[in-house]
Amino acid sequence: MTQAPVELSPKFATKSGRPLSIGVGTGTKVKDLKRADASNSESIIQTLKLALDSGFFHVDTAECYTTHPEVAEALKRSSKKREDLFVVTKYIPPGNVFFEQKSTGAHNFVDLALEELGTDYLDAVLLHHPFFKPDIKPDLETAWKDLIEAKKLGKVRHIGVSNFRVEDLKTISKISAIETDNDASYQPAINQIEFHPYLQEQSPGIVKYCQENNILVEAYGPLTPLFRVKEEEKDHPLTGLLPELSAKYDRTPAQILLRYTLQKGILPITTSSKEERIRQSLEVFDFSIDQADVDKIDSVGSTYKLRTFFIGLF
Repeated sequence: MTQAPVELSPKFATKSGRPLSIGVGTGTKVKDLKRADASNSESIIQTLKLALDSGFFHVDTAECYTTHPEVAEALKRSSKKREDLFVVTKYIPPGNVFFEQKSTGAHNFVDLALEELGTDYLDAVLLHHPFFKPDIKPDLETAWKDLIEAKKLGKVRHIGVSNFRVEDLKTISKISAIETDNDASYQPAINQIEFHPYLQEQSPGIVKYCQENNILVEAYGPLTPLFRVKEEEKDHPLTGLLPELSAKYDRTPAQILLRYTLQKGILPITTSSKEERIRQSLEVFDFSIDQADVDKIDSVGSTYKLRTFFIGLF
């Protein structure tokens, strides 16, 4: 099916000019599936290929997901041309204990990612988070300068971040201005954060700051109210509102949350292994939610707090 364009930022498009749209992710359950059993690799490839064949063209991965090989194979098996795809990966600061890190720095990571993903350019590379350890190199400044250099060399089309706070964005914005003589194209272009009705601000003022400074906000975990609330708290505030809105708009609760995210000016990243849910994730461009209902989701969601990633760091 053909997706309608998402008017979130005109500067984001595939190399062939297709406006950026909802992304398919390879983190959370996908990476956990691979870590649990390496033989799950083939099913991951098939799921990603299914998403691509169903209409997704924006693929999100990361060094710590360890899914570059699966993404590469899915892209290879897909009928889509490289210039019609938007491939994003993320460099994670060193010092993590839950996977074996191959890269020795952000620029080295870009080179490794190009090789592992089987491509000669990346549409975007993000710094996965700002929590660099002071006793381990590289530091934030060095990593960001590495991405600037990778972009200058044409290896990366856009550079950005994930899980960054306002103060972190200001820090790297100053670095970009100094390193590139105020070339705006080297400013952080994306900030991918946890966003859903139960966490409308991952850090204070972050969405407003990004949107006022031409930084695209991407949302991971946009369906958290449906899948990540603990069983003992199953009667959370949206359990009544989502079915009500689902009936009103004749859409699934997941479609309501994805459309809500889009109407907040935020681009969702979502994941599913089920063909029907993959298809439904793309069917959110031919309807809109009344502003009063968007406001209601905001209001009801704000009565319940749920952070599922980077707990204790914000």
